[in-house]
Amino acid sequence: MTNELTLEIVTPTRVLYEGKVDEVTAPGIEGEFGVLPGHTPFLTFLATGELSYKVEGKERFVAVDGGFIEVTPNRVIAIVDEAEYAEDIDLVEAEKMKEEAEQRLRELTEEDKEFLKEKAKLTRALNLIKVAKRIK
Repeated sequence: MTNELTLEIVTPTRVLYEGKVDEVTAPGIEGEFGVLPGHTPFLTFLATGELSYKVEGKERFVAVDGGFIEVTPNRVIAIVDEAEYAEDIDLVEAEKMKEEAEQRLRELTEEDKEFLKEKAKLTRALNLIKVAKRIK
């Protein structure tokens, strides 16, 4: 068993983070889970939510939007559609996105082809707001 854990957070356009961490917590599609060094290997889909990790006792928060994660005893690789650190989230813009999605959803029915798109937009906005408020 190893005492080191490396985390990579990758989007289609950049590597958000790559380095040693003490632990990782991620939003799996079946619920939140934690990873420590020596974890049993697995692969799962990620839900829109908050991924956090600790380095030397300091916790960092990242809003992630879909993707998957691979866990091995000494490495965690999160390949996500979008990822943003809590401190980089524009809270005003996220609130605006939330309001627009809520307004649009009031105008649509579940049968409208835009309904699921707007619902996903609302979910993303709510997640951005939640993660941003962790530090603000």
